[in-house]
Amino acid sequence: MAKKIEKWKTLDTRYIIRRPWLTARVDRVQLPDGRINPEHYVLEYPDWVNVTAITAEGKFVFVRQYRHAFDDVFDELCAGVSEKGEQPVEAARRELLEETGYAGGEWTLTMTIGQNPSTCNNLTYCFLAQGVEKVGSQHLDASEDIEVVLKSEREVYDMLVADEMKQALMAAPLWRYFALKGKT
Repeated sequence: MAKKIEKWKTLDTRYIIRRPWLTARVDRVQLPDGRINPEHYVLEYPDWVNVTAITAEGKFVFVRQYRHAFDDVFDELCAGVSEKGEQPVEAARRELLEETGYAGGEWTLTMTIGQNPSTCNNLTYCFLAQGVEKVGSQHLDASEDIEVVLKSEREVYDMLVADEMKQALMAAPLWRYFALKGKT
């Protein structure tokens, strides 16, 4: 007989830090069998979005930027935070336009994933935007330094196979894209 897994009961919550880009709390929780875990840490983030954007010519729109935690430069999907009250698709369209100057096309939500449901409480909404066009210039945040890079489908696939995509929340929708296209 399969074991029934049940939710934990939160007995107490205490915030450790509340900053615009980092909110952490510690929960005291009771497991279904009665055991108490006095310190379960949770990172609270707003929901995120990312966009697999492809031009009418079949080029993937990537952003190249420095990532301080890894101390390296990476080619990534356009991504960002969904602002309070903003629908995920609106956030994705805004981020693509701000970071790359690309817009339009046909948009599809391809997957909704979490970075680590054990310790993080947000979701990432992954969109496919096909047929995007360059309509303007970048409008970057003060802390952003981004180069727009266009890649062929083959270059993106080879980048994944070569393990060059280190952002898991971006690798997942790209792998899904290729899996649904029949590439293995």
